[in-house]
Amino acid sequence: MSKFRWVYLAHLGYNMWGDPAVDKNGLRGQPTTMPQTIASYKLRFDEDAWHKITDDLKAAGANTIVLDLGEGVKYDSHPELAVEGSWSKQKLYDELSRLRGMGFEVIPKLNFSACHDYWLGEWAYMLSTKGYYKTVRDLIAETAELFSHPELFHIGMDEETYSHQQNYNYCVIRQGDQWWYDFGIMCEAVEQAGARPWIWSDYVWHHPEEFYARMSKEVVQSNWYYGNFNPDDKYQGYYNELADRGFDQIPTGSNWSYAGNLQKTVEYIKELPQDNILGIQQTVWYPTLNEKLDRHAGAIKDLAEARSIFES
Repeated sequence: MSKFRWVYLAHLGYNMWGDPAVDKNGLRGQPTTMPQTIASYKLRFDEDAWHKITDDLKAAGANTIVLDLGEGVKYDSHPELAVEGSWSKQKLYDELSRLRGMGFEVIPKLNFSACHDYWLGEWAYMLSTKGYYKTVRDLIAETAELFSHPELFHIGMDEETYSHQQNYNYCVIRQGDQWWYDFGIMCEAVEQAGARPWIWSDYVWHHPEEFYARMSKEVVQSNWYYGNFNPDDKYQGYYNELADRGFDQIPTGSNWSYAGNLQKTVEYIKELPQDNILGIQQTVWYPTLNEKLDRHAGAIKDLAEARSIFES
């Protein structure tokens, strides 16, 4: 991985944060202050918005897109995961060709965190079972083949805590050896497909000794911090710890809670040893819809400015 990646995370599927308003069994989800996070039986993705976003990313100097697929694809191995409007594999393959023609590397993401797996349908209720493990392996293998065996494969694994699921109708939390066992199966499937696993690193926030003792250096890390870099905020310090311990990492910022965070992120990262910094990632955490284009535009503007700061 010789090139430095300027990464933008975008969503094809978006059923990753909460119950639907009313699910297929008639059960009602919990109230939320963020209605866009309610799961939907229709794909939320405006193609004209996506073309605008990708044109702007090209102009901003981004060279890598992480595409979170979720329920957005009609998988051959698990067609039951599709919703109304999910893309055929041929449609996605054609889009990947278009993006590569624009100069982008495109990396797949399937989030297997129990906090962000409503897209898995019934399998989200059957974690750590033989059927679940087969589903994980099936989806990783099929997706890697569709993406022509990418160098990296993002498997999520963030926020698997009770506090992040307390408003869900159904909460699942793996911990201790069970978390590591399931995580190992995912990593093995990614490696068998010829890619390096890539994860969100927040497991280390609450289990640092366990994380540093058991986490493979083959797994690319993305600590994330979306604030204003307050010296008293411990979460930004994990960039330093990951660097000190020799983990390859792609630090991640966002305009979710603070516009200008990515600029602050690169100013901070510039002071760290650079040998294991593989890139910088910008996230927006809004669906790919025309009505959310202003959020994407702000994130892309921040990415362009951050790149200028980092490269100066």
